[in-house]
Amino acid sequence: MGLCDNPEIQQAYDDVRDGMLPLLQLVAHIGGKIDKSETTWMLLEFDESTRADELQVAAKGNGDIEELKTKLRDDAPAFGYIRVPMANDDLSQRIKFVLISWCGPNTKIMRRAKLGVQKGELKKVIDNFSIEVPADDTSDINANDILLQLKKAGGANYDRQASNY
Repeated sequence: MGLCDNPEIQQAYDDVRDGMLPLLQLVAHIGGKIDKSETTWMLLEFDESTRADELQVAAKGNGDIEELKTKLRDDAPAFGYIRVPMANDDLSQRIKFVLISWCGPNTKIMRRAKLGVQKGELKKVIDNFSIEVPADDTSDINANDILLQLKKAGGANYDRQASNY
């Protein structure tokens, strides 16, 4: 098997991508039936049970960036993918996606050396994201900084007067 051949990866990716928009969540809350996923993030790690370089879904959740951060290990690289709702105003609700490339400070040197090539292969499967956040310390993954980067990458910013960039 290749790096991303595990079918669970594609399913988890689709779950994050197919998440409910805020309006759909409201409809679901008042009794409407919607077949959309509540999964907001996934975390991929290398399968330690084999010597092959294969990723597997290590965790999924329906929380925010802080919840994903709790799953990162100091001794293992990982790739996080998260759906982030953002808005400049009440009418400008949209969803953006973030790829987090995690390389913990205690990751083995050979695993660390392979990550550049492996990340390229991963991006052939996880190909829809607005920004990538490289991180080797959990402080690199800051929700406010990520939202600012998303606003900058998002194009038109109609509340520019209220922002400091």
